Amino acid sequence: MSKLRVATTSLAGCFGCHMSFLDIDERIIELLDHVEFNRSPLTDIKHCDPCDIGLIEGGLCNIDNVHVLKEFRASCKILIAVGACAINGGVPAMRNHHPLSECLAESYLNGIGVENPQIPDDVEVPLLLNKVHPVHEVVKIDYYLPGCPPPADAFMKVLGDLIEGREPLLPRTMLRYD
Repeated sequence: MSKLRVATTSLAGCFGCHMSFLDIDERIIELLDHVEFNRSPLTDIKHCDPCDIGLIEGGLCNIDNVHVLKEFRASCKILIAVGACAINGGVPAMRNHHPLSECLAESYLNGIGVENPQIPDDVEVPLLLNKVHPVHEVVKIDYYLPGCPPPADAFMKVLGDLIEGREPLLPRTMLRYD
């Protein structure tokens, strides 16, 4: 049986879901018997080749996030939203309760220790969206892996089910919504 190609990426979030994935520790060796990693922090590949499974963490806060997500969706047969930020916007979406202009002013004009008050206006800085969005608002998501972050055992269960050709189903004890 050929190995499944797996890719991961992170958008607007803290990278905690990737850290939790790495908490599978030595089980990664077992996983490598069945999968090969494409784009991921493990490979440092920047663009996703066609993959069987994509794990996406983080929400959408800027236009670069949207571009990466659409490219990722186009490259992955199965796309899994991982963690609270991808599923509902998470902590970055806390800014959704305030106008973007107020958030920028607080950070760049009125913040403590601001020496040169100006809002960044450089083409190299991605344009912020007015709101932080969960990934399912932009692309089709096949499965959701909840948690902040999801536990390593949940990653193993979902990937194990997919490797075996089964519909991923997490037992209630593995579901985390914190």
